[in-house]
Amino acid sequence: MGKIAEGVTGMDFELVHVNVGRMAAPADDPRMSGFMDNLGPMFALAEAAPGFVWRQTDDDPGFEWDAGDSAGALVNISVWASIEELEKFTYSGEHREFVRRRREWFQHMTAAAYALWWVPAGHRPTTAEAEERVRHLRANGPTPYAFTFKQNFPPGTEIPGTEIPGAAIPEPGSSEHSVPASPLL
Repeated sequence: MGKIAEGVTGMDFELVHVNVGRMAAPADDPRMSGFMDNLGPMFALAEAAPGFVWRQTDDDPGFEWDAGDSAGALVNISVWASIEELEKFTYSGEHREFVRRRREWFQHMTAAAYALWWVPAGHRPTTAEAEERVRHLRANGPTPYAFTFKQNFPPGTEIPGTEIPGAAIPEPGSSEHSVPASPLL
């Protein structure tokens, strides 16, 4: 990750993570029990992890373009203090083992299934906002507006007047647009 924009501190921002998953079977199907039975413990692990700030807990309806084309779509939105803390949680410990089993429970998606972006500290994103970011990532590849773990941007680069000189944003359609599958897909 590059330098934080001039006049901006990391404390001014928090990182949003949205993850979209198309379930391989309905939630009450026995094939999904390993996932559904562990949702509570995984959420508790996240909430106790260093850097965790917030997660959406209401029954938001998900993204309209995922409805009806699978056994069900799950949308998970959370906010973290830093990309490093989210990445450490995602790819270590018990959650890592849970991630390794993702193909048992979710359909493979070729388009971006997760997105990251910075928000002012204290902002809580909506599902509509998350959908917009995933759509943007799918259409444009990683930019300061929506990015991935592999190609990320520092806080403050999206705010007009705070762009980092020389920061490269890939052109749409370039080979740099390959977006890795979501950790949970």
